[in-house]
Amino acid sequence: LDSCFEKVYVKRKYVLIHSGSPAVYQLKPKKDNIGSLTRMTLGEKNPNKTILLVGETGTGKSTLINALVNYAMGVEWEDDVWFKIIEEEKRSQSESQTSDVIVYQIFGFEDKTLPYSLTIIDTPGYGSTRGIGQDVIISQRLFDLFRSEDGVHEINAVGLVVTGTVNRLSDRQRYIFDSVISLFGKDIEKNIVALITHSDGITPKNALQALEAAKIKCARNEKNQPVHFLFNNRQEEDRTEDEEALKHADKTSMKRMNQFTNFLVKTPPQKMQKTVDVLNERIRLTACIQNLQERIELIYLKQTEIQQTQDGLKKHEEEMKKNENFTIEVDEVYKDKEPIDGGMWGLVFYEAATCCTVCEENCHYPGCTMAWKPGHCEVMKGGHCTSCTRKCPASDHVKENWKYVDKTRKVKKTLEDVKEKYETNKKETKNKESLLETLQKEKETLEEKKTPLLDEAYQHVVKLEQIALNVVSLSTYVHLDFLIEEMTKKKDTEKVDHLKQMESQKDEGFLAGLQYMYNAISQMFKRKKMTRGLPRSRLLTQRHVPVSWSYSCSSLEQGEHLDHRRKI
Repeated sequence: LDSCFEKVYVKRKYVLIHSGSPAVYQLKPKKDNIGSLTRMTLGEKNPNKTILLVGETGTGKSTLINALVNYAMGVEWEDDVWFKIIEEEKRSQSESQTSDVIVYQIFGFEDKTLPYSLTIIDTPGYGSTRGIGQDVIISQRLFDLFRSEDGVHEINAVGLVVTGTVNRLSDRQRYIFDSVISLFGKDIEKNIVALITHSDGITPKNALQALEAAKIKCARNEKNQPVHFLFNNRQEEDRTEDEEALKHADKTSMKRMNQFTNFLVKTPPQKMQKTVDVLNERIRLTACIQNLQERIELIYLKQTEIQQTQDGLKKHEEEMKKNENFTIEVDEVYKDKEPIDGGMWGLVFYEAATCCTVCEENCHYPGCTMAWKPGHCEVMKGGHCTSCTRKCPASDHVKENWKYVDKTRKVKKTLEDVKEKYETNKKETKNKESLLETLQKEKETLEEKKTPLLDEAYQHVVKLEQIALNVVSLSTYVHLDFLIEEMTKKKDTEKVDHLKQMESQKDEGFLAGLQYMYNAISQMFKRKKMTRGLPRSRLLTQRHVPVSWSYSCSSLEQGEHLDHRRKI
């Protein structure tokens, strides 16, 4: 160890984990938070390269991060030491909830082996046992990282971590990769690479074939293979046995690490503005669809009330002629406020609803986690809401721990009550035929109001098609399904054909990810004893079970129950 004291890295804070060959040290980087994510910094910032790592538990991602850190610090075989930046002690769930996204910043070691400092973004929470609703929060945290002033504004590589022995990507892996890749704009494809761990140094044919079969969008080499780099994950093993084999493995790893870091130098970084645009568009699409569904349900409820009124007028025609005070019973629609699970950290909401008090609508719920006031919510653009009916200014909105709900109540109405509600022109002829015609026109007007709502959602999908790398991601697939169904009802064949063409882009890998998502939702229902008698098709279309999977999972995990109020 004495020979290492001249090196920069031993001047940093560290703790000996265990002595031996190699001696293993736990580094103690500076820890701070950006919003709700964690940043770990070692040294001072200089010219920098940024890597985002994605992979499921067990692929060797933590060991790879430690290897990158040791390489950046200039650790060599002869030093007989190994540093770990990832603490492997078990965290409680409450602690780990702030660690779904971790940013490791390795500064101050430039010119040891690299001419630049290194930033590594890890996403250990994706695909965790806490459910896919938690994955939505992780995406939100990445969004916050990319758009914050002191966050990450460009990325040099997105590393998809898989083992060298994998024959096919699991449903969970496909889901994790899709979840992350769908965050980015089209310009990121040439920066996406495969990082093959537990490799013996030989071309990983099985792993490459698995990536090909999953149709992962990524950079390609001269052989049209996914650009990939090999790592053996054995640097920390005890060297008292098989020293020569381990030394050879270390030499091979250093060579591969050099190839990867050269890729970072040669490949232009991608600005995160396009990613922020994609994330904004997906959030607005999801909020738009959620709001659209609530408004369509309100239309259904109002149409039901009108239909009941029409039926009552026709059925009791003779009685009303004899008695003007004769009453009919209808399900009257009214607005109410309902508390939601949520609260604040200090002065910041971590889960709440952004609502318009003029339109009396939920503009962003669930999913509004980062904005601390309505004007900062993602559904706001140019100071106005992109979600509510009137596109009201942000000042007409509140962010609270309640939401609007449409309910019905049984009420008895006289003929005069009906006329008072539906006849806007008090000079109209007050006969039954005129009133029935008025009611029918009101029903038709309500139906017409659906068209601009659907067109608005369609435009969000078109915008995504223009800027996103993965348009038909798992998070938008169910939106397409919903829009196709509604557009078919209004016989807009041109838009239906376009949406179906987009939907047809899904492949076996995509369906595998969808299967994982479906299974995760099913398990969530089983835990809540909610799946009994609920077919798969309903799971994918029920109001609180995703038309937006990201929203619905969040809702369900908060204990929200299925809504059986729809009458039509």
